[in-house]
Amino acid sequence: MKHTYFLTGYPGFLASSLITQLIKDHKKDIEKIHLLVLPSLKDKAVKEITSLTERNELNPDFFNIIPGDITVPSMKIDAAMNNTLKSSVTHVFHLAAIYDLAVPKDIAFRVNVNGTKNVNDWVKTLDRLKRYIYFSTAYVSGTREGRIFEHELVEGQTFRNHYERTKFEAELMVEGLKASVPTTIIRPGIVRGHSKTGETIKFDGIYFMLNLLDHLRFLPVIPYFSEGSAEGNFVPSDYVLEATSFLSFSASSVGKTYHLTDPNPYTMRELHTMLSQNYVGKTPKGTIPLPLAKSALSSAPVRKWLYVEKEAMDYFMFQSSYDSTQTIADLAGSGIRCPDFKETIDSMIIFYRKYRHDKSRHIQIV
Repeated sequence: MKHTYFLTGYPGFLASSLITQLIKDHKKDIEKIHLLVLPSLKDKAVKEITSLTERNELNPDFFNIIPGDITVPSMKIDAAMNNTLKSSVTHVFHLAAIYDLAVPKDIAFRVNVNGTKNVNDWVKTLDRLKRYIYFSTAYVSGTREGRIFEHELVEGQTFRNHYERTKFEAELMVEGLKASVPTTIIRPGIVRGHSKTGETIKFDGIYFMLNLLDHLRFLPVIPYFSEGSAEGNFVPSDYVLEATSFLSFSASSVGKTYHLTDPNPYTMRELHTMLSQNYVGKTPKGTIPLPLAKSALSSAPVRKWLYVEKEAMDYFMFQSSYDSTQTIADLAGSGIRCPDFKETIDSMIIFYRKYRHDKSRHIQIV
């Protein structure tokens, strides 16, 4: 029996890339792919799907773009279309979310929490559902420190920002479905560009450090920011996509939660050293205390000049280590692994150099 997919979050980077990965891995088993798209993004989605069908020699009817909105009950899907989906969809991939560390509270709750509740409610109405795959984040751990395991969620943690808190509350709701819905939860680390091509559509996460270096390269000495002993868990997008594509169809992954994190991460100071040496040819010296760095980034003009969010500094502080034992065990034999950061730094920097002046790839700093 062939499968019918339904994805939220298109034409976002992860959803777009996941479609390509799913077609590569499972094309012969796919009947149709339905894409929930905000009405304001419909034209962009149509353009990208047209290009995708041409590149992969697919019948345009392979895809169905559905205008909708996860923040509205039943996702604002037309009643007739909803009946079609109810009787045909076998796999739901819920990727739509606000990923910005500086997102305001009301927007974060509306999209990440209320939106996920609406998707959850809809998923429970599907007659042929084989798997619900929910994209969370490793950072639902909030300010917890020490070793953090994949089976853990509610541990009395606090949160650094509204993004973490709302993703935690959303995952808590999805966790509650596991008893009645075949569910797999994906918790990536901080996603960066493709390990081989360096391609990404958004310069955030680890790219904030490159933005900082790019604007401070004129200094005779590049300083460190804090002691930087916290782990920096940055994972290439292709690892996340390949692992998700594999685990979404593995019988052993039903009811499980996976840390798609780097099993051998570097500290923030080590990452700072590698990026500085490779990008500006300088080894950092001296240390700016973290409170001073955050104070400087409290100034909007400074943030906007550096293209760095103040909230990013919080990830230099907490000694968190993400255990991915279950992920590694369930990927065994697939050939899928998270590459060492050092193996991918050249492609990352080459891509950044080429597109660093492309404002569409930088998030809006306020």
